[in-house]
Amino acid sequence: MSSAVVPTRRERRRSETTAEIKEVALRLMAAGGPGAITLRAIAREMGMTANAVYSYFATRDDLVTALIADVYADLADAVEAARDALPASDAAGRIMAWACAFREWALANPQGIRLIYSDPVPGYQPPEGGAAPDAEHRVCAGLTGLAAGAWPSAELLYAGTEFDWSDFDPALADEVRRDFPDLPPTAIAIALRIWGRLHGLVSLEILGHLGSQTTNPAKLYRTEVHHLISGLGLTPPD
Repeated sequence: MSSAVVPTRRERRRSETTAEIKEVALRLMAAGGPGAITLRAIAREMGMTANAVYSYFATRDDLVTALIADVYADLADAVEAARDALPASDAAGRIMAWACAFREWALANPQGIRLIYSDPVPGYQPPEGGAAPDAEHRVCAGLTGLAAGAWPSAELLYAGTEFDWSDFDPALADEVRRDFPDLPPTAIAIALRIWGRLHGLVSLEILGHLGSQTTNPAKLYRTEVHHLISGLGLTPPD
């Protein structure tokens, strides 16, 4: 019987300090925008020397990459868990579950959602392949899976719509053709439609643009998702 490897005290302290560096970075971003993320500013905030912080992250870009990878994976976990709580046969329910989980996660992690989707860190150069390719693929595949679930109902509604694989990014088209070989290119348009509708109101809410416009953004969002689901030929959940 194999036993779990227990991290040493040094390893635990390093893990704790790494987590604290990331927390401080997000806090600085919240206060001063993405440009406020610098290793020297983090060192001052934590009472460390700059050289000590550099021993955890060699460059600012390494830290930003780690932040994006963490928050993107956490987002993927949240929306997948909500979706998978419902059976694959419940296409409408799974879209609603994903949508609600996305908004809840975004409201709980506003700096994370801005880091992934809206506020690029000035001068940041992501590594080849992107900062979080695995999580990005999970979310992309998840949205395409939602479109696949809706396709039997949406197909007739999109009968007059002409899309070709060449209408989409080649890498995206290749992924969809590999992961969902039975779907036509129109399904990518549906997946992008779902993505855009879910992100639109959430982005406005996160950026503070809905505060003076509605007293009930949750109701507005749920109604929007209901209309999205109906527009795919499905019956929205209660």
